[in-house]
Amino acid sequence: MSTSTSAVPAIEGWFTTDDEPHLLGTRCSACGTYFFPREEVFCRNPSCSSTDLPEARLSRTGKVWSYTNAGYKPPEPYVATTDPFEPFAIAAVHLLDEDMVILGQVADGYGVDDLKVGDEVELVVETLFNEDGVDQLTWRWKPTGSASAGAEGGAA
Repeated sequence: MSTSTSAVPAIEGWFTTDDEPHLLGTRCSACGTYFFPREEVFCRNPSCSSTDLPEARLSRTGKVWSYTNAGYKPPEPYVATTDPFEPFAIAAVHLLDEDMVILGQVADGYGVDDLKVGDEVELVVETLFNEDGVDQLTWRWKPTGSASAGAEGGAA
């Protein structure tokens, strides 16, 4: 049973926390290039010089492009939630509508044995840690149980 009184994103402005969460990026209004994390200054597309980069809610679902196991504790600012450290899965996910790949941790309870290239995943929000009764939230990729036909490849 949690003693939390509230919950907030561990990093403000990177994702929503509603029932169907979304990553928050930006999209260049001139060339249509998407960015995550958000780009605030200029379009990084070499053939574009726009500085008009409005916020964009990115797709909630995508397909596993690659994945691996994080078998060592990352350096700060990573916050270990177990002592001793327990490895976790990381997935590079292709968002079809934005045609971009976003790397992120896989949801609690899922490891590399639960992933295949081409598997569909969805964005979920989970508690990263609790600080002074406040759950610090993060986003992760959760396998949905469906895969694309004919997907090839494997773990990185």
